[in-house]
Amino acid sequence: MTVRVRFAPSPTGMFHVGGARSALQNWIYAKQQGGVFVLRIEDTDAARNKPEWTEGILSALDWIGISRGSYEGPYFQSANAGEHRAAAARLNESGRAYYCDCTREDVQARTGSQYQGYDGYHRDRGLGPGPGHALRFRTPDEGATVVVDLIRGEPTFENKLIEDFVIARGDGSPVFLLANVVDDMTMGITHVIRAEEHLPNTPKQQLLWEALGVKPPIWAHVPVVVNEKRQKLSKRRDKVALEAYRDEGYLAGAMRNYLMLLGWAPSDDREIVPWSVIEDEFRLDEVNLSSAFFDEKKLRAFNGEYIRALPVAEFIDACQPWLTGTGTIAPPPWQPEEFDADAFAAVAALAQTRIAVLSEIVPNVDFLFLASPLIDEAAWTKTMKDGSAELLDDAVAAFEALESWDAESLKSTLEAVGAERGLKLGKTQAPVRVAVTGRTVGLPLFESLEVLGRERTLTRMRAARLRLV
Repeated sequence: MTVRVRFAPSPTGMFHVGGARSALQNWIYAKQQGGVFVLRIEDTDAARNKPEWTEGILSALDWIGISRGSYEGPYFQSANAGEHRAAAARLNESGRAYYCDCTREDVQARTGSQYQGYDGYHRDRGLGPGPGHALRFRTPDEGATVVVDLIRGEPTFENKLIEDFVIARGDGSPVFLLANVVDDMTMGITHVIRAEEHLPNTPKQQLLWEALGVKPPIWAHVPVVVNEKRQKLSKRRDKVALEAYRDEGYLAGAMRNYLMLLGWAPSDDREIVPWSVIEDEFRLDEVNLSSAFFDEKKLRAFNGEYIRALPVAEFIDACQPWLTGTGTIAPPPWQPEEFDADAFAAVAALAQTRIAVLSEIVPNVDFLFLASPLIDEAAWTKTMKDGSAELLDDAVAAFEALESWDAESLKSTLEAVGAERGLKLGKTQAPVRVAVTGRTVGLPLFESLEVLGRERTLTRMRAARLRLV
């Protein structure tokens, strides 16, 4: 048997990080088994689907390494609508489904307002198709449905506790449960790997597989991804869009490494490991049952490690979208002609050790490319206190006299200026840093001044001095 797995997202919004994890797990399992990864876009919610969401899914998958052309598809669920309706008709003709025109109020009136399920009222009343007549699956009254799950063993569901559920609406359109099963059957899916939130639907889907005469797939329900409050990650409440992390400057390698640790761990309790190791060691039956905490702080730390591990040339290339702007990344505060590639290359290695996401490169280097620095007013107020004007005067005079404009000379000169005032270097350099870069923190000061150059440095220090008059 050739293993065939599928990833079946809906194009109704940004690509969820939980979906990205499911895609990676399916992708690795297919590769390990010599199988096929199928991408199916479940686009039957016409009111919410947008073409740009579909393109977002494809580009996000590309970004995390599931590249176009390396999988089967994408297929679109809407293209299989004829098969969905045909399956519903077969179930009706075989007696495994029946029509019902009951409203929720009808059921509540018969059974009491607290009753939450359907009471089987139309099971044997012979109602035919028609407007407002939903098609319900006739669930067995006895026995149990056993789900074979690679992670959870064999969850067992008593059939008498599963209500006769709707498989087609009053207008004849199939609901998700039936469409999903028919698509998986049509595409020959052998293993369904998905989040545990779908487990309650699994006995219903398995009953549909069996009623349609096809052996059900092997299931694997991975733990749901939660936030710090142990709540399921929500698009309305949490930062969950993979594209948002990409555009903030997370590296694809760091993201997919971290996602694969949500519910599973490689050997020796390692966390930051090569992708090839994850591909080799990942086992579905080793995924734990507990919900997986998506810790953005930990992801950020991961990303910083990945950034620092890049060769400097690759780091420079990786920063380019934030240095120039793209369709989804805002342009930097400087004009394109103001950017100096050589100046950036001169400080890149220094910046690489100080940022955790690539977007942070902009506030670290903007002082190099702007005509004047962007002043952080809070930093100015905190730093430019009594004595700062005189200190800047002395520093300007000392810097003007320098024969060699290099980091070491700049440092020793400013140390001497501070020593005359009984100040350590940290206190001495703070006003200079704010005057030149606009901030109290950033790249090493003296290397920055060396790259900025004598004229621009002195011009900014004089301008800051005038502001203190």
